[in-house]
This record gives sequence, C-alpha cells and structure tokens, in this order.
Amino acid sequence: MEKEHKDFTSISGLPDELGIDADLSKVGQTLTIRKDTRRYGKPMTIVSGFEMDRADMKELASELKRRLACGGTILDDEIELQGNHVERARDILEELGYRVA
Repeated sequence: MEKEHKDFTSISGLPDELGIDADLSKVGQTLTIRKDTRRYGKPMTIVSGFEMDRADMKELASELKRRLACGGTILDDEIELQGNHVERARDILEELGYRVA
C-alpha cells in the first residue's frame, strides 16, 4: 500500500512552481541521527525518522554519501552511512531544510 501524499499546495493556494510541498514536508518531520558499531568495530551513522517515499530517500542518501565522501545504503526506512558522521550529517540535513533532533 502506498503512503498517502500530502498536497500542501492545494491547501495554501500557492502555485506549484514555488515548491512549497517539498519545503513543508521537510519541516514536518523530525529526523534522528545516531552512531552504531558494526562488524569488526566499524562505526555506522544511522539517520531515521523519514516520512517520504523510497525514491526521495534514495536521492537524499546519495546527496549525503556524496557530501560526506562515504558509502552507505537504505535499510528499513533508515539511511546507513559508513563511518562516524553524526555532526557533519546533522549540519548537512539542517542545511537542506530538515529538522534534526
């Protein structure tokens, strides 16, 4: 079953070109970032709390991996990044308009 998409433009009456849907959907969710330790003591940065579809998560994961120069993946609605990037990931996500707890 597909997640219900919120259409903020129809509520606000503003034109689609302004991109208000994307901005409001970012502000409406609170992400959490934590560090985890995996096999052989390797650190992983886990970003969770997303309320978006898989394609948008994939695009965001690609942006984070590019800007942090690391590998990563999406598992169980979380973005996993190789290495300890908690502070830098927080800064990037806030710069992109997300609220991070």
